[in-house]
Amino acid sequence: MDIQALKDKKVGFISLGCDKNRVDLEKIIFNIKSFGFQIVNDCTKANIIIINTCSFLESSRMEAIENILEMSELKNSANLEKLIVTGCLNELGYSDLKDSLEEVDSFVRISDNDNIIDIIANLYGIDLHYHSTNGRILTTPNHVAYLKISDGCNNFCSYCLIPYIRGRFKSRTIEELVEESKILASQGVKELTLVAQDVTKYGVDLYNKKMLVELLQQLSKINGIEWIRLLYCYPEEIDDNLILEIKNNPKILKYLDIPLQHVSDKILKSMNRRSNYLSICNLFDKLRNEIPNIVIRTTFILGFPDENNDDFNKIIEFIKKYKLDNVGFFKYSREEGTRSYDFENQISDDVKDERLNEISQIQYEIQNNILQRRVGDVYSVIIDEIDDNYSIGRFYGQAPQIDGLIFIDEVLKIGEIYNIKITDYLDYDLKGELYHEHS
Repeated sequence: MDIQALKDKKVGFISLGCDKNRVDLEKIIFNIKSFGFQIVNDCTKANIIIINTCSFLESSRMEAIENILEMSELKNSANLEKLIVTGCLNELGYSDLKDSLEEVDSFVRISDNDNIIDIIANLYGIDLHYHSTNGRILTTPNHVAYLKISDGCNNFCSYCLIPYIRGRFKSRTIEELVEESKILASQGVKELTLVAQDVTKYGVDLYNKKMLVELLQQLSKINGIEWIRLLYCYPEEIDDNLILEIKNNPKILKYLDIPLQHVSDKILKSMNRRSNYLSICNLFDKLRNEIPNIVIRTTFILGFPDENNDDFNKIIEFIKKYKLDNVGFFKYSREEGTRSYDFENQISDDVKDERLNEISQIQYEIQNNILQRRVGDVYSVIIDEIDDNYSIGRFYGQAPQIDGLIFIDEVLKIGEIYNIKITDYLDYDLKGELYHEHS
């Protein structure tokens, strides 16, 4: 086969897992397109399928394997010639699956993502030595992009596999991130969402100190970038400098994702978290005092080993006290390879389900009260999509893909920011109309 025949191959993609994984796939897609492959959205038309996998939880590993098996069937019923598996699944020894998954032609380690063209060429008997280039093909709306500022993690929470999957914490340089963001802005991106396993620890490995504030200041200078959002900020790393930067920098959205995971001191210690109930409350009080309109999102793990009713009720007490806009609850997943896998007093699935149902209903009522109070308010809203005769957008308190939406009974322009008056609320979403300020 010659190189032109290789370029005529059609490539399809399946993306699983988190937004950080999404960024990795966007870079793979860029190199696939830059080489000259044809990209197709319908996998039944693809000659090559790349499945970018997640392995954070047993459920995500099972989802990855199910997708591998489903796509492998296309070798018999469609045009599929080569099936390639990338992403986190391969980092936990799952490349051993090649003995039982002979349909997979290549398991690609994350460190080999830049060599994806050579890997594909070799599968077709071509020795290419292709030089990959930096770039991304966005899989988000064109005005929204995730910016992965670091990879890996040094925290070693007792329930988490990430340090074993992604390795130790490694920041990217400010110069590299600014250059990537300038390119994204030139392509029409207005909203940057900064992501990492631990955004607040950015720079400690490169600069021997936290450099998130300095990075935010540099990104804020980029023309075209209007909104900067912060996800995955560890509570003990949110200091006064960061709070002041969020408060005073108009481009940084008054929104923080702070994954607490628990608030019981006993469980936090068992999780190997460095916060405690008092420090968390002090932080939330300070954030509310310094930035009164801040929207905080958090997540909690329910049913961690040895979690009793008092520990669980501590979470209920906390969410009732702070009345957060967005809270995610997840049942503890016992993951082999983590320290908590061997902890005593594992909680039954029935108890986990009961606690999840109880606390979800409490948060549902809290969130509905918050949404109700927003009726009549006016917000800057970025439009993400058009559906029939209405527009769908978000205000600063709604992160893409994880929080609620605003539905507007008018066709507006995707990617533009409008003043929208909230007119009603739904279960998790809002309704609004274009606001015309009266003279």
